[in-house]
Amino acid sequence: MSRAQSQRLGLLIAAIVVVDQLTKHWALNRLSDNRTIDLVGSLRLNLVFNKGMAFSQATGAGPVIGALGFVVVIVVVLWLRRQAQGLAAVAAGLIVGGALGNLIDRAFRGEAWLRGAVVDFVDLQWFPVFNVADSAISIGAVLMIVASLRPGSPRRGSTGPQTQQSDTAP
Repeated sequence: MSRAQSQRLGLLIAAIVVVDQLTKHWALNRLSDNRTIDLVGSLRLNLVFNKGMAFSQATGAGPVIGALGFVVVIVVVLWLRRQAQGLAAVAAGLIVGGALGNLIDRAFRGEAWLRGAVVDFVDLQWFPVFNVADSAISIGAVLMIVASLRPGSPRRGSTGPQTQQSDTAP
């Protein structure tokens, strides 16, 4: 990955973290005291604190979820630096930015290290409440799948360029 590509990915990751944290700060200030803001249809802004993982599962495992999140970020960043390109690199950047946004909540929005709750506030009322970081992770995951299915993408089990063998012996 070139230096310019690395810088663009760094900016993407930073932008996701900043927008995520700014929107969470806004939600904490504007949606406290059980206030909700109805926008359009079933879309509303409603403050929820999630101490678990996706869809509020495993609510008592905050430190484990946080530690796994750190490991995922490190693994994806190492992969990004070595071989990610194009759409897969953008997808990985979205995943890293979203994971860091939620890790910041877990690390600093609680009574102890990694015991914090993730701030969620986008409420469709028919889907679990989520935030900007969750959206980035989900979009990144979909783009990663799309990138892996594109023609010319590396396939599992591929050992590199194939050579044709001649039917005639030398």
